[in-house]
Amino acid sequence: MLFLNTLVALAATVLSASAASLEKRVHNGHWVNTWASMPQLTEPGNLPPAPYNGTAGVFVNATIRQTLFMSLGAEQIRIRISNAFGVNDLPITAVTVALPVNNTAGISEIQTKTLKQVTFSGSSSIIVPNGGLVVSDPIDFKFDVLQNIAVTIYLEKGQAGFAVTSHPGSRTTSWITSGNQVNAPSFNAPDAANTAHWYFLSAVEGWVNGGKGAFVIVGDSITDGRGSTTNGNNRWPDLLLRNMQKKHFTRQISVINQAAGGNRILNDGLGPNAQGRIERDVLAQPGTKYVMIFEGVNDIGTAPATKEAQEVVYQRLVLAFQQIATRVHAFKLPIFAATITPFGSPNPSLQPYSAPERENTRLRINDWIRKSKGKVFDAVIDFDAFLRDPKNATQLNPPYDSGDQLHPSLAGYQYIADKFPLDLFDKFEKGVNGFN
Repeated sequence: MLFLNTLVALAATVLSASAASLEKRVHNGHWVNTWASMPQLTEPGNLPPAPYNGTAGVFVNATIRQTLFMSLGAEQIRIRISNAFGVNDLPITAVTVALPVNNTAGISEIQTKTLKQVTFSGSSSIIVPNGGLVVSDPIDFKFDVLQNIAVTIYLEKGQAGFAVTSHPGSRTTSWITSGNQVNAPSFNAPDAANTAHWYFLSAVEGWVNGGKGAFVIVGDSITDGRGSTTNGNNRWPDLLLRNMQKKHFTRQISVINQAAGGNRILNDGLGPNAQGRIERDVLAQPGTKYVMIFEGVNDIGTAPATKEAQEVVYQRLVLAFQQIATRVHAFKLPIFAATITPFGSPNPSLQPYSAPERENTRLRINDWIRKSKGKVFDAVIDFDAFLRDPKNATQLNPPYDSGDQLHPSLAGYQYIADKFPLDLFDKFEKGVNGFN
């Protein structure tokens, strides 16, 4: 009897401690993005491969498994699914989350013992309306920073039409197979296909303590990782994240990549323009604490290489930067800017952006960005100075050039990460004055 009473008392103590721990976690925590990607309208060439791209729609009776690289550890998560660019409903039949085997990106094999069902307001299925977004119920799912997770989605009816929401520049292999395979240990069926795109997933939120927050980067293909290694998670923001793990304070910050290839500030291109997506991709994201913009090269490079056209681009970029900073500061968030890196080429036919008038605009914009420190932007990081050739400042330093005279090499991405001033996060921990 004494033994039984002791067990009951011990169990009560454990339950009480567990409840107290849960209550503390609930009251002292908040949701912060640990991963996100910028939603885009899928171009025809980036739609899913056959047989998952039919005459009337995509992903009919198909399961998609996608791996995502986490920038904060968490014990509870929520998953966001986006139909931002869909013109038809997106009917989700079932979703699961698990850890991939050996923490490997871009594989279909999962650790089945970690598998969790995902629900939406208690239901395993949900219809995402056109232009809409859904957030899952909280899921008890523990992982560490720098860990990959695998999210698997089954669509029994698929999505009608071809207006599909995705992120083409995933630099990560996703897997597709037929039937409901959300619980499958791997995708080995003969009809299994793979593609280097993400579909429908827009964010993973972690419930973390109140001191943690997100560093959100608005960018183009240089930030999206053009030229990085597929499944390597070695874009410059990924490499910066690894460096941030070396300091206690910066370990509390996730790095959220809201970039897309071809993105511009002034006009839509591959995805909405930066001015038009600040609310969606930055201010509406949970836990945003720091913001950075590194864009402008595609605005300069796609405008005619005439003095008149480039003057218009310069004037509009200055106003756009000011407007973006004003909107970010209204939320008392600090915003950093990076200078535009070189795109000059000894052979302009190899790099079509290369032209004297465009280079002049780049120099003028960079000069304005540098002088805007403390006036428009709270800090300026001089990516141009990091990567330019000391012998020819119009071009990338050869070791940092991927070969197209525009995108950095892996060494260039690493150099950006290594030169990034981590003290900025400590300096602006308390935010900024919202008056601007």
